[in-house]
Amino acid sequence: MTPSSQRLDGKVALITGSGRGMGRSHAVLMAERGADIIVHDIDAANAAETASLVRAKGRKASVIVVDGTDIAAFTAKIAEAEKAHGRVDILVNNAGIQGNKLTVDQIDETIWDAMVDIKMKASFFAVKTVVPGMKARRYGKIVNISSNFALEGWFNTSHYVGAATAMLGYTRAWAREFAPFRITVNAVAPALIVTDLTINSMGWESIKAVEKIVPLGRLGDKMDIAYAVAWLASPETDFMTGQVLSPNGGQTVVGI
Repeated sequence: MTPSSQRLDGKVALITGSGRGMGRSHAVLMAERGADIIVHDIDAANAAETASLVRAKGRKASVIVVDGTDIAAFTAKIAEAEKAHGRVDILVNNAGIQGNKLTVDQIDETIWDAMVDIKMKASFFAVKTVVPGMKARRYGKIVNISSNFALEGWFNTSHYVGAATAMLGYTRAWAREFAPFRITVNAVAPALIVTDLTINSMGWESIKAVEKIVPLGRLGDKMDIAYAVAWLASPETDFMTGQVLSPNGGQTVVGI
């Protein structure tokens, strides 16, 4: 049974990119802990499936199907969902794309823009949309999904690492800016997690090579990350802001 201090009863959480992968895990776990969920994804079928899983936990779910890089449409859909639910208490900036092992000379402006627009730009404007309501209620939880690669760097993914690093910068800046309104902002920087995106991007051979260097002897699971995100969204972290958690099996030691 989840301790009462980790419960999210009565809260409304918006999770971007929650149609599948880690985002879906965040949504289902938060629903299990009592939150109603606003599911966002560019894929309608995936978003509907996540919403169904949320409802199976006995919670309300609504769906936003929109390209997060279309800022006008994206923010309008968020505002509509916020109005329908009455508020957004928790925002998880999860949406993103893989780096696809590209060297600097292989990254053109189109590839760079795609990475920055979904990770940096969409996250910024999602926050801009929901923060006024959080300020008015003097309560909010923002969790930014970064990457362990932002902490240690990585090969042939500089546009991905740059965007993930920006999420840590947002976390620090927003933590200070929003603290007077009792809004906490923290980040989760996962190591390599096996999802459809990572399999398609890296292939099993590369994934197994990474597994060999993990001190704890295994790759992370989606739930390893979901537990960290749900904890940062819970009352147990009301005095924590501007921090980064990195579930990475010991690959990178942070916070000391």
